[in-house]
Amino acid sequence: MAAAVRCLLYSRSRLEIRPSERADLFVSTMLRLSQSHHRRLSTRDIVSRFRPFSTVDPDQTLLQSYTVTPPIKPWPQRLYPKRLVSMVTRQQNLDLALQIFHHASKFHPGFSQNYDTYHAIIRRLSRAREFAPVESLLSDLRRSQIKCGENLFIDVIRSYGLAGRPDSALKTFLRIETFGVQRSVRSLNTLLNALVQNKRYTLVHVLFKNSKARFGVVPNVFTCNILLKAMCKKNDVEGAVKVLDEMPAMGMVPNLVSYTTILGGYVARGDMVSARKVFGEVLDRGWVPDATTYTVLMDGFCKLGRLVDAIKVMDEMEENEVEANEVTYGVMIEAYCKEKRSGEARNLLDDMLDKKYIPSSALCCKVIDVLCAEGKVGDACELWKRLLKKNATPDNAISSTLIHWLCKQGKIWEARKLFNEFEKGSMPSVLTYNMLIEGMCERGELCEAARLWDDMVEKGCTPNAFTYNMLIKGFCKVRNAKEGISILEELLEKECLPDKLTYSVLIQGLYDLGMEEEVIKVLSMALSNEVVGDDSWGLFFVEMVDDLDSGICDLNRILMENAS
Repeated sequence: MAAAVRCLLYSRSRLEIRPSERADLFVSTMLRLSQSHHRRLSTRDIVSRFRPFSTVDPDQTLLQSYTVTPPIKPWPQRLYPKRLVSMVTRQQNLDLALQIFHHASKFHPGFSQNYDTYHAIIRRLSRAREFAPVESLLSDLRRSQIKCGENLFIDVIRSYGLAGRPDSALKTFLRIETFGVQRSVRSLNTLLNALVQNKRYTLVHVLFKNSKARFGVVPNVFTCNILLKAMCKKNDVEGAVKVLDEMPAMGMVPNLVSYTTILGGYVARGDMVSARKVFGEVLDRGWVPDATTYTVLMDGFCKLGRLVDAIKVMDEMEENEVEANEVTYGVMIEAYCKEKRSGEARNLLDDMLDKKYIPSSALCCKVIDVLCAEGKVGDACELWKRLLKKNATPDNAISSTLIHWLCKQGKIWEARKLFNEFEKGSMPSVLTYNMLIEGMCERGELCEAARLWDDMVEKGCTPNAFTYNMLIKGFCKVRNAKEGISILEELLEKECLPDKLTYSVLIQGLYDLGMEEEVIKVLSMALSNEVVGDDSWGLFFVEMVDDLDSGICDLNRILMENAS
């Protein structure tokens, strides 16, 4: 037997054996060995024990030894659709959520997606406006033969509408039935709302007329109300009134929303006589107008500057024990601010906070503006503190407005104190920094302005052209024009172009210090950036040019520097 093995080794060293022949050679050698030991084995037995290498599936071997790393750890050993829905919904990283979905499909043993899992991931993607993977998943869903529900398509249609893609919303509605799902009035109403949001008013009317014949969907009162809204927004209030009158013949009873929509159409036109008439019809029907109906009427009077009439409507609203909502407060507060009635605006904002409503940043800024304009900066600061206590944390716009007014009244250190308080809660914006830096520069507090600038840079808040302009003007004001030039050079390095006024201020500051060479240098920089103002040229020719020859010489020098 040893001799036979040596023979086999010798043969392998002398011959080039193809991989497909190795098994056959091995089989024949072993057969001879077995025969020498008087053991009879059939060729079939040997082949069944030693399968030729050429018949082994290499891909199968690789897959058995290859493990795909899951996108998250720990990955559950047992996975059910309900758990996958929870994983996809709770995952904050959208890309990771999509990877989790695909990993479960391809690599988790025995797992199958269902309607709920598809709905969960498609809803998340569509709300984030990631429509490319949404369309891919919808194609997979259609091929999968999974039984679908209409809610999935309603979510996609709504998201397309909010994203400003009405055509995609319409296409999604039209292909619902290709998934084996019957369209209902819910998906139709969602589509019509999306079209109204995107000002496709004529298409709304066309779809409404053909809804039953073309799509097999019977409109309801909500569908009619959407049509009324579309017609009023198109300024076809007469057509909307005609539809309102025809609703009973279509088997629908108009409701408060129907009449409020028509009322809003007249208000948009400024036709308050007709709006009042519609409001009277609401009362004649025995309905109690809700906050929305009252607010629409108030808004109409406010837009026409008829604040007294708006106040009467609000009083009537209170008499009928209808609670004002957030929009009601916003409409009336803005009207009071427009009329410079800061006290009433402040009182309404306090009422709003007492009722747990959170006013918008823009609304708070308007109230603070009107308070400060009337010299009530203290009241504005009290309002700011009240917003903090009510957990309605003032944002950068509110704080910047208050800081601006404090600085304007010369109360820069109060503004600095307010800035420090605000800084504890959130990161100040460039606007907030600029307001305070401007105030410090106006008062000659350049050291404090520089400290604010350093603080701004350290915290990753990039200064803009306005920031640099304020600092340049500030240094020129205290007769430190050289520092102004340094700031100008840094500004240009960062590709933030100063305005004409900045160059004029800097040139004037340099001239006052008798630094004529620096004036020419700055004027050349201004010319190269194409922001030379009349003031700069006037200063150059009137103040600096003693005689025509020297003026021409200096001018040629400036022009030659820019030409090169």
